[in-house]
Amino acid sequence: MPSERRRLSDPRELRALSHPTRLSLLELLDTEGPMTATQAGERIGESPASASFHLRTLAKYGFVEEAPGGRGRQRPWRVTAETQEIREEDLGPEARLAADAFVQLLRQRDTERLHAWVRTRELYPKRWRDAAKEMRLSIHLTADELDGLRAAIEAALAPYVEREVTGERPADALPISIGLHAVPMRPPAADPTSEEQS
Repeated sequence: MPSERRRLSDPRELRALSHPTRLSLLELLDTEGPMTATQAGERIGESPASASFHLRTLAKYGFVEEAPGGRGRQRPWRVTAETQEIREEDLGPEARLAADAFVQLLRQRDTERLHAWVRTRELYPKRWRDAAKEMRLSIHLTADELDGLRAAIEAALAPYVEREVTGERPADALPISIGLHAVPMRPPAADPTSEEQS
């Protein structure tokens, strides 16, 4: 089944995500699959009690759920099959602050992940080192072209996102971090003949 798209606008939901331990647990369950609070805590350097508390908090807001199997403290947790989306137009003032904190945490983790790759890249076989890429370039696009580029990238990634949900990824696949920002480098020149300023 394809994942559902969940639009986040409640500041309580966004604050639940804006915690380093909870984000680490989400990423761990997403890449490694279901595990107990004890197992997850060991992997991220947290006590079972701390991991359990944060998993329960994530479950309260629907980001994780109990997986089949296990009993009591040995019950495994898994991420829910949803894709989170934040749209600026959905956010009130309090939610905007919470969303900013969450996105800033995500950007920080992206940077940490890139630094970790630089430190450990020699541990990977050559075919992985050759396949991994960093790309930076500046190009001129219209707003419509930029929107089309975004749509094309999303379409190219869609089959790989879908198999994360179905569990049909190849046995030799590794979790890959993909971060993209495609943003203007300066505001457009003011057009006195245009009434549209947004």
